Amino acid sequence: MDTILNSGISWIVALQNLGDWLTLPMKFFSFLGTEEFFMLILPALYWCIDARLGLRVGVILLLSSGVNHALKLAFHGPRPYWFSRQASAFAFETSFGVPSGHAQTAAGVWGMLASGIKKRWAWLAAALIIFLIGLSRLYLAVHFPHDVILGWLIGGLLLWLTLRFWGAAAAWLEKRTLGEQILLAFAASLFMILLSLPGLLWLQANWQIPAIWLQNAAQAFPEGELPSPVELSGAITPAATLFGLLSGLAWFNRRGGFSTSGPAWKRILRYAIGLVGVLVFYIGLKMVFGIFVADEEALLAYILRYVRYALVGAWVSAGAPFVFILLKLADRKLG
Repeated sequence: MDTILNSGISWIVALQNLGDWLTLPMKFFSFLGTEEFFMLILPALYWCIDARLGLRVGVILLLSSGVNHALKLAFHGPRPYWFSRQASAFAFETSFGVPSGHAQTAAGVWGMLASGIKKRWAWLAAALIIFLIGLSRLYLAVHFPHDVILGWLIGGLLLWLTLRFWGAAAAWLEKRTLGEQILLAFAASLFMILLSLPGLLWLQANWQIPAIWLQNAAQAFPEGELPSPVELSGAITPAATLFGLLSGLAWFNRRGGFSTSGPAWKRILRYAIGLVGVLVFYIGLKMVFGIFVADEEALLAYILRYVRYALVGAWVSAGAPFVFILLKLADRKLG
């Protein structure tokens, strides 16, 4: 394994030797694969452009995040700058490295966007963005080449599975009652969390992070966070958000849903109001819940995290659209 890792370090060093001028554009492309970027873009897509496409993109994003967390625990591979000081780190991460979450998510999300646009240029643009996001993670020394390649493959597989079975799954769910849909959403959420449990429990009982990883990370980022990869929070976040998103959607569809059409000023107001709500649940509740628990890996912290992210998901799919209709910024769907 060290041979593969050392070879990866050589590729990263060669890429970084192309010049410091690449740092800013590589950080930009890396940002295109972050949770913060998607939190800004996906609500705009769902509320203002195409709710159906926005839902598909949101679902594959959350599924990919949950699967990625489970696989990271299973492989428990290091980040390049943890493993070797030869690579200059331009960003720090606390989770395991393989597979690359940025590469995996990029393949799923940007691929889903291209499938919704259904134009050749969209697929070409998506392929370019997916490649550059993966390349950026190498340059920043937060992933090895095999991390990125595996991420692309898994993301592509999840994209294919989602596109292949979406129609049949949606048709089947429409025949279920509201209670059944909510229960199924919770079961899917719970299953996502359970995916990470075997790896987490094994690592807690049988594994300890190598001291050299911590030393290298501390030298690379003296004021940054040290690696803390054996955690369950990364599984709870997407699982809870998925539950909130799907259960909120099930409830709101029973009330007629909403239309994303309308003049530009209404769409802009929708986005602004909706984003305020996201920030209230995402940041406001984090501050409030932080009063009650300090250890983010305690049971109570897990429960409060689940509640917070479930509310974020429900606000996006149901709470915000309900407010838009009340404020006459959106109409109910016709037919």
